[in-house]
Amino acid sequence: MQTNILLCGVGGQGIILTSKLLAATAMEHDIPVMSAETIGMAQKGGSVFSFLRMGDGMYCPMFAERSADIIIAFEPAEAVRMLPYLKDGGEVIVNTHAIMPVTATLGGMVYTGDEMLDYLRRNVGKLLLVDGEKGCREIGSPKVLNMIMLGASLRDGILPFTAADVEKTMLRTVKPQFHEMNSKALRYMD
Repeated sequence: MQTNILLCGVGGQGIILTSKLLAATAMEHDIPVMSAETIGMAQKGGSVFSFLRMGDGMYCPMFAERSADIIIAFEPAEAVRMLPYLKDGGEVIVNTHAIMPVTATLGGMVYTGDEMLDYLRRNVGKLLLVDGEKGCREIGSPKVLNMIMLGASLRDGILPFTAADVEKTMLRTVKPQFHEMNSKALRYMD
């Protein structure tokens, strides 16, 4: 069985690290994995996304529109942008905190993300809204958003491993001074 995951957000949110952590966890469980990132705009505020595939019979890391089992979106507008990739019955997990795009800032526009969240509520059957900003405040660091989002995505069994599995990988790959904070963030939604 294959699992297609699309992670998306903006530069500086930890999308690529999250993708690498998921891939490493899959490899530790002898699950074939492929990934591809688009990071050309990865400076703070630029769009970033990562395709991640797990399972047998894969020939390339990218997948077609309407075939993602799960979209893990770190920003509401990026969730809407990537929505064409979601398959029927797929799930979207989205951070509710919007990040003002550079173009909107330069043009004097206002962007709160509310219209994007409303669009997702109307168009996605399986939608989990995560207040990542609140979680980061409670844990004490804005750098744990990726672990909060990853933990939320592990709750319903779409991914082929558990939060404990990811935590083992995280403990091996992240500097020790960040272990406790990341473990707490991974379990924030529990």
